[in-house]
Formats: sequence, C-alpha cells, structure tokens
Amino acid sequence: MSNAFSLDMALATAREAAQAAGEVIRHYWRHGVAVEHKADATPVTVADREAEKAIREVIAGTFPGHAFYGEEFGRQGHAGSAYLWLVDPLDGTKSFVRRTPFLSTQIALMHEGRLVLGVSAAPIFGETMWACVGGGAHVDGEPVRVSDTAELSQASISTGNIATLTRDARWNALGRLIRDSNRIRGYGDFCHYHLLARGGLDVVIESDVNILDIAALTVIVREAGGVFSDLDGGEIGLDTTSVLAAVPALHGEVLERMVEARG
Repeated sequence: MSNAFSLDMALATAREAAQAAGEVIRHYWRHGVAVEHKADATPVTVADREAEKAIREVIAGTFPGHAFYGEEFGRQGHAGSAYLWLVDPLDGTKSFVRRTPFLSTQIALMHEGRLVLGVSAAPIFGETMWACVGGGAHVDGEPVRVSDTAELSQASISTGNIATLTRDARWNALGRLIRDSNRIRGYGDFCHYHLLARGGLDVVIESDVNILDIAALTVIVREAGGVFSDLDGGEIGLDTTSVLAAVPALHGEVLERMVEARG
C-alpha cells in the first residue's frame, strides 16, 4: 500500500460516516418507519437507504476516486480503483423493525483485495469498535484484546446465522463442540464479534453471512489478536459466506473438527 495513502485519514472518514449513519438510524428508531421487502423477502426501510447515502456522501467527499459497494445500492464509483469500501448501513434490519437494539453500521475498506480497516458502530446499543491494520482494535477509544482462553473446556461459543450448518454433518460437530465447551450463546450480528474482540467470548461460528456483514469485524477481531477465517479455513473475501472467528489457541481445533465433519 502506498505511503501516500493515510489509513488514519481513512479511519477518521469511516468513523465520521458511521456517525452520519447513526444519526439517520436513531431518527427513524425514535419516529418509526414503514417496512418493505426485497426480492429475497428480507426487510428494508428508508433508514437503510438514507444511512447508506449518508455514508457514501462522507466517503466520496474525502476519497472521490474510490469504489463503493453498499448493501442497498450495490457497486458504485470507480470500478478500477485499488480501494473498495464495503458498507452495510444497517446490519440487523430485522432487529430494527422489531425494536431490538442489536443492529449496527458496518464500514470496511479493502485495498487490492486485502481488508485494511473496519468500523462497527451500534448506534442504539451505544458502542463503536474500530481497527486498522497495524493499529490495534478499539472500543470507544479504549484498546481491546481477545481472551487468553487456551482450553475448549473453558471456552464460550456463540453462534449466529447457522441454517446451512444444520443441513450437513457439521451440525453434529457443532453439537460436540457445545458439549465440550464451557457454555454456548447466540448473540449474533455485531454483538458476538465485539464480545470476542474484547475478551468476552472465545469462538464465533456462522454459516450464512455475506462480506458486507463481516468485513469490518474481520479487521477488528484480527487486530484484537483473534483469528478470522471461513468455516473451511479460507481467507475472507468478497465471496465469503461463513465465519469461524476465535482466539488463537482454539481456532485450529475448532476448524479441524468442522473440516473433518464436512469430509
């Protein structure tokens, strides 16, 4: 990455964009909003769309030559740019419409296919995490670190979207992991990744995600000292659909169990 590009400036811009989105989301949280449905039957609201527009306006104002990939309006900007912003303006729309505060704004930056920056802002829950490569992970300005849990028997595991996992032998492997661990939770969305990064959880498993859901969280967990891959151990990229995120001492063991179960 060129020294002419400042990750600090990009991080400041991403945090400003997340704040702008948060203002939109809090407005509609207070006043309510009509719910529509996309072609895939998932809900969407004007809050999603306006939050994405607010994010894009801030980012384009500072980095007009960068490409932009948003949940609501797709790919925009300079397709040939080495820089791609990955944005889910309101991750957790189902929570939003049901008045549950587990929703967030996810903003990440990818440079030549490598994730280098992430901001995960939860405007109703009241917490923001951010990280950039080499700079560590922070929650509201304070550094965070994953736990030093070294034994599965002491581990706390959290699952999110796992519908696909239930359809093959990995479901039984997950059952064995649960029996061998200390406890199981299902925090989901941004919440369990934040907990992992700050030492409150040790393993996060999801089988049904997209890159916009987890791009920023990938950077945050890694900069907090965690390991973040897909369920096959692969690198996180634009086509990623699953996650295995864990403290370093446990990632390999959990991955081995999942890969063996899949055959």
